[in-house]
Amino acid sequence: VQLVESGGGLVQPGGSLRLSCVASGFTFSRYAMSWYRQAAGNERELVAGISSAGDSTNYADSVNGRFTISRDKDKGTVYLQMSSLKPEDTGMYYCYTRLFGSYYWGPGTQVTVSS
Repeated sequence: VQLVESGGGLVQPGGSLRLSCVASGFTFSRYAMSWYRQAAGNERELVAGISSAGDSTNYADSVNGRFTISRDKDKGTVYLQMSSLKPEDTGMYYCYTRLFGSYYWGPGTQVTVSS
């Protein structure tokens, strides 16, 4: 199982970014996927999740209405579209899935929101 995130970077407040996570080593379409983030000095927190079929999503209150999670089963990729970014969205963003009773994380991609 391998998860590889990309798309992070430095963006001004109010800007947008789209994160991608390419999954491999398992049947992508059978498993729910999530995005987590961790700011310096804070615990890792759930940002958004999407069901295996992509027909159900959930979001942290802090990002609801600004972020959108989606998935492309043909590309084995899950996305996080982030809009109206705020400085408090700064952190390392991780892709996550759970299968066969084990937890899998990508290495993360850094998002910095600053003027």
